[in-house]
Amino acid sequence: MKWDTLDEEPCSLSRTVAVIGDRWTLLILRECFLRVRRFEQFQSSLQITRHLLSERLKKLVRFGILRRVPYSEAPKRYEYILTQKGLDLYPIIMAMVHWGDAHMGDERGRPLLHEHKTCGKLFDPVMVCSECGEPLHARQVHVHAGPGRREAVGP
Repeated sequence: MKWDTLDEEPCSLSRTVAVIGDRWTLLILRECFLRVRRFEQFQSSLQITRHLLSERLKKLVRFGILRRVPYSEAPKRYEYILTQKGLDLYPIIMAMVHWGDAHMGDERGRPLLHEHKTCGKLFDPVMVCSECGEPLHARQVHVHAGPGRREAVGP
C-alpha cells in the first residue's frame, strides 16, 4: 500500500485513514466538534502554520467532511462547517477521546467532560451493536469477508 493511494484501497479503514489519518486533521476535527469554524480560530487554538492548516482544510472540504461558507465579503472569508459526512465522524472522535481519558490521563483528571443534552448526565461514549444494543468488545466480534473485498494477491 502506498500512502497517497490509500483512498483507493478496498479497505474501509484504509479509505478512512486517507482522509483523517494524520494528527493535524484529527485535531482540526476536534476543534470542529468544539464549534470552532474560522481559520484564525483554528490557527490560534492549534498553533499550526497557515500553510498546513490551509492544506488540511482544503482536503477536508475536498472529501466532503467540511463545507466552506462565506461570512465576510471584503475581505472574502469563510467558516468551515461540518457536513453530515463530517458529523458522522463524531463516534470516531469520541472513541479516541474516551481511550485518551482511560489510558493517557494524569492526576488532574479528564480535560473535558461530556454531557448528554437530552438527559443532562455526564457520559462515557460506548460502542454498541446496532442490532441488539449490547456493548461491543473486540473479543466478541467475528469478521466475515464482504462483497467489496478484493481477492488476495499472491507474492
